[in-house]
Amino acid sequence: MDHSPLSLARSLLRCPSVTPEEGGALSFIEGVLKGAGFEVHRPVFSEPGTPDVENLYARYGTGKPYLLFAGHTDVVPPGDESRWRHHPFSAEIEDGELYGRGAVDMKGGIACMIAAALAFIGENPDFGGSIGFLITGDEEGPAINGTVKLLEWAKGRGESFDHCILGEPTNPNQLGDMIKIGRRGSLTGRIIVEGKQGHVAYPHLADNPIPGMLRLLEGLLREPLDHGTEHFDASNLEVTTVDVGNPASNVIPAEAKATFNIRFNDLWTPESLEAEVSRRLSEAAGNSIRYTLRMEPTNAIAFLTPPNQFVSFMADAVEAETGLRPKLSTTGGTSDARFIVKDCPVLEFGLVGRTMHQIDERVAVEDLDRLAAIYRKVLNAYFMPAS
Repeated sequence: MDHSPLSLARSLLRCPSVTPEEGGALSFIEGVLKGAGFEVHRPVFSEPGTPDVENLYARYGTGKPYLLFAGHTDVVPPGDESRWRHHPFSAEIEDGELYGRGAVDMKGGIACMIAAALAFIGENPDFGGSIGFLITGDEEGPAINGTVKLLEWAKGRGESFDHCILGEPTNPNQLGDMIKIGRRGSLTGRIIVEGKQGHVAYPHLADNPIPGMLRLLEGLLREPLDHGTEHFDASNLEVTTVDVGNPASNVIPAEAKATFNIRFNDLWTPESLEAEVSRRLSEAAGNSIRYTLRMEPTNAIAFLTPPNQFVSFMADAVEAETGLRPKLSTTGGTSDARFIVKDCPVLEFGLVGRTMHQIDERVAVEDLDRLAAIYRKVLNAYFMPAS
């Protein structure tokens, strides 16, 4: 069987694994890894009100250190398939690019991980450590029956990881641009200012909540939350909606609602942020504004894998293969790394993400080969540092 990055990627792209459908992708990976000597498990997790999700866990070796590759085979819907240059699940190649839903996010990255691991094991079958794969089918969906439960399942078996590489598409423009060594957290809050409905001609008989809401929002936004840290940009609070639901121009509304989201760095926890938001709102409200604040639960916590030897292995491999010294970044949204970091240090490095979630998602075939070569260099440095 051809275990080149391109062949593996084409086989995965032909699997219509739109969340939560497995689509044959995990079954394909299972067959490839079992054939290479991996012990493979396919746990299915459930939760009331959510679809069942198939997952995959595989391990080669029993020793330490244990390097884990992580990712997901589920993809977002392709949208109007007639607008694609090639069918989104046909894995066609044109002008040196492989087309298909998931080409960069992130079946292409998984193909490169597998190709690198199999090549390394083929040359070093008794290397002494362990290589694992933790692959979910629920990253693009609710993220309830995927990585979190798969990690819990693995720990229940006594599994313990030393480091993890997550293959999300981290590079904005070209392969070698960026390694993600952390992510900001995300916290959402909702404010309701209470008023009293009435006729605009008789304001003394009503209580307009809108001026109060404006005061509260101004209090939230007046001062920056922080000025950033060595590895993180400043935290930012963005108001995303302000609503009164009032279709009449001659009626003072009964209440005003606003929603905000904070992307925060490692200076904050959700608890300390909620305390700061509450303080600012209380100060702005004084004794004249009646309001309620509800902060939504979050599992998106800011985290950082400080630059260390593990990060250097990846940075050196990227530079050796591409000639670029990658930026160590914590920008962007959240990822499954926020769950994995609770068990071991994790970094993210994958393909160029310019076309992810777009019509005509595609990846340069050359980048598949180069990413697999980067992962292979990391494996050599990680398990055989003296070579």
